[in-house]
Amino acid sequence: MRENSDRSVADLLGDLVDQTTTLVRKEVQLARAELSEKAGQVSTAVISLGAGMVLAIGALIALTQAAIAALVEYAGLSATVSALIVAAVLGLIGFLVVRGGLATLKSFNITPDRTATQLSRDAQVVKEQVR
Repeated sequence: MRENSDRSVADLLGDLVDQTTTLVRKEVQLARAELSEKAGQVSTAVISLGAGMVLAIGALIALTQAAIAALVEYAGLSATVSALIVAAVLGLIGFLVVRGGLATLKSFNITPDRTATQLSRDAQVVKEQVR
């Protein structure tokens, strides 16, 4: 291999283009891997949420029936009034849970942070190489 001082400008630019192309290709691979990892995390969370919701709905139905029966039996209210009271309480709780879930989703960051940081570093290295 020739010393760097013997290399022509065309050779140096050719090497720069080759190295930049390889760098961009590797960064795209990194971004894909990072996005795939985050998509896996999201899908696992969605599956857990779905399973938990199915179980919670069954429990909620049973608790709703028990609460209505308790209001009828112990408070002496009619079945209709008892059902309305329980429905209002459950509706309020459901609203609060949905609002909390939406706030959590809004704060979830799916951007490939490592890739963005690495691309910034790479851009700086390429700028320095061109000088």
